[in-house]
Amino acid sequence: MSNDKPLVLDVDGTFLTTDLLYEGFWAGLGRDPIGTLRLAATSFGDRARLKAELAALVPLRTDLMPVNAAVAEVVIEALHEGREVCLASASDRSLVTQLAADHGLSERVFASDGRVNLKGAAKAGALVRAFGPRGFVYAGNEATDMAVWEHAETAVVVGHVSEANALPARGIGVVNLPGGWTPASLLKAIRPHQWVKNVLLLLPMIAAHRFDAATLLPILFGMIAFSFAASSIYIVNDLLDLEADRLHPTKCHRPFASGAVPIKVGMIAFLGLAAAALGIAAALNASFFGIIVLYMITSLAYSLKLKRMRWVDITTLAALYTIRVVAGAAAGVVDVSIYMLIFIFPIFLSLGCVKRLTELTLATNDEPLPGRGYGRPDRGDLLNVAGIGVVGALVIFFLYSISDQGRMLYPDTWLLWLAMLPMGWWLVRMVALGWFGKQDYDPIVFALRDKFGLGILMMTLSLMFWAAGLWAKWFGMGG
Repeated sequence: MSNDKPLVLDVDGTFLTTDLLYEGFWAGLGRDPIGTLRLAATSFGDRARLKAELAALVPLRTDLMPVNAAVAEVVIEALHEGREVCLASASDRSLVTQLAADHGLSERVFASDGRVNLKGAAKAGALVRAFGPRGFVYAGNEATDMAVWEHAETAVVVGHVSEANALPARGIGVVNLPGGWTPASLLKAIRPHQWVKNVLLLLPMIAAHRFDAATLLPILFGMIAFSFAASSIYIVNDLLDLEADRLHPTKCHRPFASGAVPIKVGMIAFLGLAAAALGIAAALNASFFGIIVLYMITSLAYSLKLKRMRWVDITTLAALYTIRVVAGAAAGVVDVSIYMLIFIFPIFLSLGCVKRLTELTLATNDEPLPGRGYGRPDRGDLLNVAGIGVVGALVIFFLYSISDQGRMLYPDTWLLWLAMLPMGWWLVRMVALGWFGKQDYDPIVFALRDKFGLGILMMTLSLMFWAAGLWAKWFGMGG
């Protein structure tokens, strides 16, 4: 795109595939949730002030923010031609100036200053005063940019803006560049592959030997509700972790961190998923509704604060997995044994340690993980805690096998003891795989895809069914 006029770039959604206002809001929530919400509530009607105060509340790494590749090519071409490349944005001046310096652009920037929100007609007026009518090329991405394009020599339209179709008739040249987002990218942000973890809701039904449709059907609806609830929290977690994810070797490709999906779209998706989850939960029963609310509140607390606290984060992860089991009992109206809850918690505690062990093993240096409280020197302590969890789970399982409830459900106690062998093998193998960095960042998802590990679990479950006399009942096998 050859031209001798200055190239002026809108920032949010044009030069960047993200939005500085929303970046500041979510960074503020991560740093000071109450203060940020109070600021948003009191200054919502005054966007210029809101942007200035958010920019002052928490520093942003603008150098890490995703740039539209097509726009970047136009910028490089303009710089090679010796043209001035300026940023003009409704975002706060401090951030826009910082962004321009990061990318070697003109020191002359046009931005909001805490009093004037430089958008639409206000931005057009500022650019006309600086360059004159038709004295610049302007790149934008939304309908409000029409006020500026009408005064530009050439309009660079990023993404689809139907209003820009009228520009050629007014004698304004138009250059179209790719932009926007795709539903596939949003689906990736929702992480449907993580929904497999909600098979944990089936555990109370299996443990109680309640294999009937009246029990299974509400649990399946409960799994759908938990899937939506979990996805809503995944979105929040990713929005709170934007900077940390951009510093991570693989998480930098996540949809919000990479700019593949706008933050605003993520916020709308969060509200929709959360509403769907709560609606389904309310339709099931009050107990399940209360549990899913507890899960969402705990998950939000984890995303906002708890995941940055050593050992508290692992304990919270174990609690969130355990809540799924309790939710399965509530959805299917199944009595859950206290032994079962005491048994599964140390297992999940060990798997939480495995999650951190995997991350630390795959880390490239001894620095603490971005947004976490652990570094590679902590691997030994994590291994010890994981080992304690394994031993604790096996001891509790043994005590259950000799309890009155255990003997009633599993008459052949010796088969339960035999089941402890593959159970222990599976747990030790999971810890070892985490120690050597040979599994996924989420151990539950890994476990449900690991064919060899699933085989070990099936051995355990088969022995437990045998001990319960279920094979004989179903197929005339065994005693």
